[in-house]
Amino acid sequence: MEATAKGRTIGALRCLNCYERIVPKIGEKTLKCPKCQFEWRLYWIDPDLPRIRGPVWDVNKRMAEEAMKNKSQGGKK
Repeated sequence: MEATAKGRTIGALRCLNCYERIVPKIGEKTLKCPKCQFEWRLYWIDPDLPRIRGPVWDVNKRMAEEAMKNKSQGGKK
């Protein structure tokens, strides 16, 4: 049990799209994943403990539309 506790990180989140571990700055309202570029809304349970509230809809919707457009064009950019 102690080995499990040693591996835990406080204040780090995982992107719900690609599961990349991200550490936000204290008090940030949004967080962008450096790997997949999805953007998430945050809320803070404590000053050191963030949680993902949900996606930033306009950013993620635009990214999904661009991906679908590229896919329908055969992957061309």
